[in-house]
Amino acid sequence: MKQTFFFYDLETSGLSPREDRIMQFAGIRTDTDLNQIGEPVNLLVKLGDDTLPSPYAIMTTGITPQQTLQDGLTEAELAHYLQDEIFTPGTCAIGYNSVRFDDEFMRHLFWRCFYDPYEWQWQDGRSRWDLLDIVRLTRALRPEGINWPVTEDGKATNRLELLTKENGISHEHAHDALSDVEALISVTKLIKEHQPQLYDYLFEMRKKQKIQKLINLDDKKPFVYASGRYSADHEKTTIAFPLAPARNGNVLVFDLRYNLDELLGDSSEQENSILAGPVGGSAETVGASPVTTGAGDRYPRNGDSPARTTFFPIVKELAYNKCPAVAPLGVLEKSDGWQKIGITREQLEKNLKSLLSHPDFAEKMREQHENQPEWPEAPDPESALYDGFLPEGDRIRCNAVRNADATKLADFHPTFTDQRLPELLLHYKAKNYPTSLAEDEVKKWNEYRIARLTRQSSSFAKAMQDLAKLSAENKPMKNGNLPDPFLLEELSLYYQSLQNPDY
Repeated sequence: MKQTFFFYDLETSGLSPREDRIMQFAGIRTDTDLNQIGEPVNLLVKLGDDTLPSPYAIMTTGITPQQTLQDGLTEAELAHYLQDEIFTPGTCAIGYNSVRFDDEFMRHLFWRCFYDPYEWQWQDGRSRWDLLDIVRLTRALRPEGINWPVTEDGKATNRLELLTKENGISHEHAHDALSDVEALISVTKLIKEHQPQLYDYLFEMRKKQKIQKLINLDDKKPFVYASGRYSADHEKTTIAFPLAPARNGNVLVFDLRYNLDELLGDSSEQENSILAGPVGGSAETVGASPVTTGAGDRYPRNGDSPARTTFFPIVKELAYNKCPAVAPLGVLEKSDGWQKIGITREQLEKNLKSLLSHPDFAEKMREQHENQPEWPEAPDPESALYDGFLPEGDRIRCNAVRNADATKLADFHPTFTDQRLPELLLHYKAKNYPTSLAEDEVKKWNEYRIARLTRQSSSFAKAMQDLAKLSAENKPMKNGNLPDPFLLEELSLYYQSLQNPDY
């Protein structure tokens, strides 16, 4: 089976894979030497009439809901195309922050369209790779030959549009999915050309089995780890140590940049504070060290966020299947690696000794991790992907659903075992094959649709007001750009159209 790469990127209606939707899919296939194969793919996807996009997302991408309705595929059409033409056997899907963002949108798309949400990433020689952490680790350990961008205040940044600018790579339309894909391939070539040994090693280390061999609880040893959860002061890279088992067969790891004795001190209150971790933290972060920042979401639903406390994890979950950028300590021996990440051998030995002198700490971390909710409660079946796997009988029925046209769906009433699927089928029909709906189904769909739009409307209205005020005062958004009056008008018209749909 010949392996190929498919570099892809999405533009979406917002940041939540559960609540928001794909509006643009673009990608380019290459061979493993990064030579392009065939023509680029660039598709718009119809935004369903149950979804209000984040106005900040639209200001960023420039894609209006009206454009998607005029030129886009339905979600079902996109899912069919991706399965048949894009994520073919032997394909390695590659993106930039794709494991935590784009891949999650893809899983939810396939779930809503009655496909297996996972097979496109592993079955028949398929795999995935995320270049963002590869860029981080390359910058930290082997930066030579590449120009690395910094922000105006001198802080390291790995934003794709700034990487391309610093290295003379054409990237005229940042946040256009196809332009971002072209830029990502160019950045990948930079790493492959200037640091081929590290590139080849990290490509092999995308595999779960390889990572488990390096990082496990049977043979605990420190390792180098780059993650977006770590501080940019040290290039997002640290030395970590396997600590305790985590859910789903993963592992909790301790950041050896910290000394546990110093963190715990003499006070039980300090220990409880560390064990509690950040308020509102995810299951990925257990204990954490706070730093106040003013960073906001890429396009927050409720406008620019105020300064908030960011927590850099002391203990975090390492997921074996999320392509973590990891390497053995030996990589620090070349090119002043220890100095580059700001840790000395003496610090490492002292902090490891401190950690091992608290054998009960690992168990406390494991217990706390298990007690954290893994996923927020799903408001509806479309968001309930992670509520469980489907029984085999339902998988067969799902195959029948996605192979049926509007005529067949009108008379298709399978008896599902999983309670999520009957309502999911109603939504699938309404958004992709509306002529298949019976009169009572139209009523149910409209009740759901209106309730969902009502949930979204307050944050949509607030963002629209904030952007309209900035536009009237000729003031830029946080990204430095002025709000586009045309896009604001289009969003206003779209919102009005959803209040009076033509059914």
